[in-house]
Amino acid sequence: MELALHVSDFRFPGDQAIAPTLSAVARAADDGGFAAITLMDHWFQMEPAGNGATDPMLEGYTGLGFLAGQTRRVELGLLVTGVTYRHPGLLAKTVTTLDVLSGGRAMLGIGAAWYEREHRALGVPFPPVAERFERLEETLQICRQMWSDDDGPYTGKHYQLAETLCVPQPVRRPHPRILIGGSGEKKTLRLVAQYADACNLFDTGADGIRHKLEVLERHCADVGRDPAEIQKTVITGEDPLADVDAFLRKAEEYDALGISRIWIGAHGEDPVAYTTRAALELVPRLREMDR
Repeated sequence: MELALHVSDFRFPGDQAIAPTLSAVARAADDGGFAAITLMDHWFQMEPAGNGATDPMLEGYTGLGFLAGQTRRVELGLLVTGVTYRHPGLLAKTVTTLDVLSGGRAMLGIGAAWYEREHRALGVPFPPVAERFERLEETLQICRQMWSDDDGPYTGKHYQLAETLCVPQPVRRPHPRILIGGSGEKKTLRLVAQYADACNLFDTGADGIRHKLEVLERHCADVGRDPAEIQKTVITGEDPLADVDAFLRKAEEYDALGISRIWIGAHGEDPVAYTTRAALELVPRLREMDR
């Protein structure tokens, strides 16, 4: 079982500057054995968190480029890219650039997007949910084509590309891992079965996770895919250091279901110290589950 760090709040205690604090958190995770570091893909902070849109929020891929220079081994990605935020050809190029400059550590986390306010505020089109899922599927197809030997045209309902040329190609082969976030049973998990290398589910407990994985297995059967090819991951909002034993008991339940990575946040007044402590108290014990 792997531990990953998701940084979603840039209100660092004591008005600490964002860049040096984020750098120190990332280095603590990298040195401490975390498998990945992710940021959010938002322009505004989410409404339920802190003060909402008036809290600081970084553009995701610029942030990941910064983290690539601060770290040596962790996987880097957004949890998750909103499909509406970038043209898919440029998205593929952006993720490729991150992969090349990080030495093959980029991951494409992607979903259908949902935060209407930030779209309206910054003048970005926000189509209905059905269209967003159509665009998500086309974006997955375009990225996979750009990361292949086929540099010919792509013609879809929403996107038309004259050339899918991507030079240099990613370092990671056959391409940066594609993770689809969300647990919608009809559309999202079907796309996972058809296109993704990993999925990310919310921490709903063993019964809830078991049900979602059963749905995913049915979609895999429909498209002729071995579900074992797909990494199953979970993101939790709880503070695992508040009760380490309880967290590890839940992780064992998830491990038995086939979950191989859990994302946590950096809680408390000192995110660097928290990340360091999580590395010491959680990473070794989670790794033992694989033995």
